Amino acid sequence: MQQHIYYIRYALRFADMQIPELVNTFNQQVQSRAWSSMRAYHDKALLDEFQRRGIDTSAVSNGKAISFAHPICYDLPNNKLITIR
Repeated sequence: MQQHIYYIRYALRFADMQIPELVNTFNQQVQSRAWSSMRAYHDKALLDEFQRRGIDTSAVSNGKAISFAHPICYDLPNNKLITIR
């Protein structure tokens, strides 16, 4: 399946970011209730970039949905995202 051009644009932008920048990008979406197809491409590309780097995203995704209910931080020793409550 071919990826949508907007997904590709986000994916390329996220590929150039450092992990702290990705975390900040995620945290900017926390508690946002706005929704559009552009946000869906953004969120999917962001999650995919974490996963491409081998980062455990189970704290924010069950494989079907992404939760932006809480901010996150990166746990370097365990290479995973953790929620901050």
